[in-house]
Amino acid sequence: MKRRSILKQGLGIGLASALPRFSLAMARPPEDGNSLDYDYVLRAEKGRAQLVDGGISDILGFNGQFPAPTIRVRQGERLRLRFDNHLDEASTIHWHGIRLDNAMDGVPVLSQAPVAPGESFIYDFVCPDAGTFWYHPHINSIRQLGMGMVGVLIVEEREPQPYHEVIVGLKDWRLRADGSYLPLSIPREAFRDGTLGTVNTVNGQQRPVIEVPAGAPLRLRLLNMDNTRVYRPKLGGATPRMLALDGSPLTPHRPFALTPLGAGMRMDLGLIAPPAGTEVPVYDQQGRFGVELCRLRSVPPGQPTPALTALPSLPANPIAKPDLARAETLRFVFEWQGALSPTGHDGQADHSFWLINRRAWGEHGKQSLPAPLAELQRGRSYIAELHNATPHQHPIHLHGLIFTVLSSDKRDITPYESDTILLEKNERARIAFVADNPGRWMFHCHVIEHMKTGLMGYITIA
Repeated sequence: MKRRSILKQGLGIGLASALPRFSLAMARPPEDGNSLDYDYVLRAEKGRAQLVDGGISDILGFNGQFPAPTIRVRQGERLRLRFDNHLDEASTIHWHGIRLDNAMDGVPVLSQAPVAPGESFIYDFVCPDAGTFWYHPHINSIRQLGMGMVGVLIVEEREPQPYHEVIVGLKDWRLRADGSYLPLSIPREAFRDGTLGTVNTVNGQQRPVIEVPAGAPLRLRLLNMDNTRVYRPKLGGATPRMLALDGSPLTPHRPFALTPLGAGMRMDLGLIAPPAGTEVPVYDQQGRFGVELCRLRSVPPGQPTPALTALPSLPANPIAKPDLARAETLRFVFEWQGALSPTGHDGQADHSFWLINRRAWGEHGKQSLPAPLAELQRGRSYIAELHNATPHQHPIHLHGLIFTVLSSDKRDITPYESDTILLEKNERARIAFVADNPGRWMFHCHVIEHMKTGLMGYITIA
């Protein structure tokens, strides 16, 4: 089979059963049939979607739709995708969690030029790790992500896994009852936890019911693709296993523990679907109370399901193990700068609220680069000591690398691999990694308003 046929078949099989009331669309193959240049086309363009009962909302979407097309590729294979910008503003695509060539990372100025209106860019990279990932722009992010430009990227394991897949894509929207937008960012909220949405959706719907085959082993891929919100997913009446965090397998898998997912974070849960007619609610657990996100409804299976007595663990990804005994120590402090509001050339306030190591990513980052937060030597091991010196949570995301979370002064840690760590207020944590991917890599908080008001920087590996 040609590679494109494999990808198209994987898209159809993996998603049709996950969403009974509608299906996540495939990315479109090239209309000209040129398989040597790219496998799929994604367009950034305006669209419309019904996200509330009271009206239709204008969106910015990949291929003008929400949910965005789900992209699939097999581990170790090359993904080639043409991105066409049909918006009236510049855009890019960042492939969140993928260890790829720096030139394909989608960060304007840092790794590529912004894709201007009417222009195209071909993303071409290998996906070395299997897992649950996602994609989004890295420019005008409050507006573009806030209005719908987020999508799921699934890198399938080299060998098929015996799981029925369910995608649970979490995203808030800042909408009124008639579907029109509230302000996407409020400075006094950006100064705190970030501006929360008013309408919560799973795969573009409010509290959908997702049918699953009774008795089948399920793999729930939960993705927090929101600008701001921290989710605490929990299943009612079920005891799942934790298969993976942020795209990296937990090998062997672990008992479920309530795990906060900050913006950009993901979690894979495994469980055996209950008998037909049973419903399993999925909650966002906030304190003693849970807000229902969606429900899993078991239905008679359309085909035989694997008879498993135990859920299999996912195979480990080929991540280099840091040499902790010889690792160099780095220190990063995430701080609160205060309500400083310098005025830009247009007379508008240019808010700057946050710092990394006493520096804010400011206006200079739009046209030229500041000095890196750290300059690392390729192939060396590093331990980074992270200190959140603020009273607010920060999901800290590192591009281009996978790190091992070692310890925290706020919680017990069994070491695991990740690309994002949610730092609680006043928390100190330690992560470690091998600097084995050369380039300039963004290092930032994934609360988009925090990132846009200073909490962003980069490291270099050479």
